[in-house]
Amino acid sequence: MRSACRLCGAALKHTFTDLGMSPPCEAYVPAERLASAEAFYPLHVFVCEECLLVQLPEHVSPQEIFTEYAYFSSYSDSWLAHAKAYAARMVDRFELGPDKLVVELASNDGYLLQYFQGMGVPVLGVEPAANVAKVAVGKGIPTRVEFFGQECAARMVDEGIRADLIAANNVFAHIPDVRSFTAGMKTLLKPGGVITIEIPHLMRLMEGNQFDTIYHEHFQYWSFIAATRMLSDFGLTVFDVEELSTHGGSMRIYARHAEDTARLVGERVRELTRREEEAGFTRLETYFSFDEKVKRTKQNILSFLIDAKRAGKSIAGYGAPGKGNTLLNYCGIRTDFLDYTVDRNPYKHGRFLPGTRIPIHPPEKLRETRPDYVFILPWNLKEEIRQQLAYVREWGGQLVVPIPDIEVLK
Repeated sequence: MRSACRLCGAALKHTFTDLGMSPPCEAYVPAERLASAEAFYPLHVFVCEECLLVQLPEHVSPQEIFTEYAYFSSYSDSWLAHAKAYAARMVDRFELGPDKLVVELASNDGYLLQYFQGMGVPVLGVEPAANVAKVAVGKGIPTRVEFFGQECAARMVDEGIRADLIAANNVFAHIPDVRSFTAGMKTLLKPGGVITIEIPHLMRLMEGNQFDTIYHEHFQYWSFIAATRMLSDFGLTVFDVEELSTHGGSMRIYARHAEDTARLVGERVRELTRREEEAGFTRLETYFSFDEKVKRTKQNILSFLIDAKRAGKSIAGYGAPGKGNTLLNYCGIRTDFLDYTVDRNPYKHGRFLPGTRIPIHPPEKLRETRPDYVFILPWNLKEEIRQQLAYVREWGGQLVVPIPDIEVLK
């Protein structure tokens, strides 16, 4: 049975890229389960011939992925700085104060809402992962532990909750029932309110060869045109868009009720739509070039690692992100190439990467073993990590990033 497109319902039959079989990217393996089997699922991504939404069929349910989650946003300094700047900008642009309410969907550990709260703006988080939400509550941030969608939004409205600003940062790709999610945003938003959605931009993913952004918790890969269409289907109008450097290139989309004509559609909306059209994002054949590009990058990564090991070099990883697990499993990189990886998140210490079973240690392990190369898996944070790992040069070590192609940093 063919899967159906989440946006328009058409049958999915055209491959965008096929990364083979992989375990869920956040399913870190505890030591006591090393002798147990893991579940692997297809990472075969399709593009809809009707609406051109790029999407991964739902092989793993959100409940399996997000009920207990290993990703805590606050462990990235640059991401916290991004969140703080966003909060300040929203407060200023939309005149948010003590009589307004900011609701973040997929609010994680309170990394963002803490800044609105610190500026005197009431906040509410909605986060399905109880272990992560507990951290936010510990910071004094009110958090509902549930999955957001149309039913959740209706319950919130029945309780008298309506949002002046809805922040949906890095969640719009994570929702298989994205139509219910979008309908819920429409329901929850006050008249005159604003929704902001931050999502990785498909145009940048393709330009930068960012195939490791594909994993089972990312169900959609959005062009601006496709995202605009989804919002329009539910009576939401995009009135502004910003292009961001985060996550290898993202969009911040601003939307409001279609009937709210006070906020006019800006020139940046028309300009980005035009650029996507000129780049071919309204033509099916544009999407077919990506798969071959991915295969060449895999070959280049493996060639570098093989040459390094033959030369007697030691290689350790830095980070244990979801994107890294896609890359390692697709390329077949295990402890024959990476001795171990390190991560700042204590939740992951003593565990092993899914599929590849590479051990995860605290960052101090790098000083102990002094590897020749440090393979940076969260390459989108390479400038932050380059500063953190400046000490690697003390023993002549070098930093390596795999995307958009393998590179030894100078």
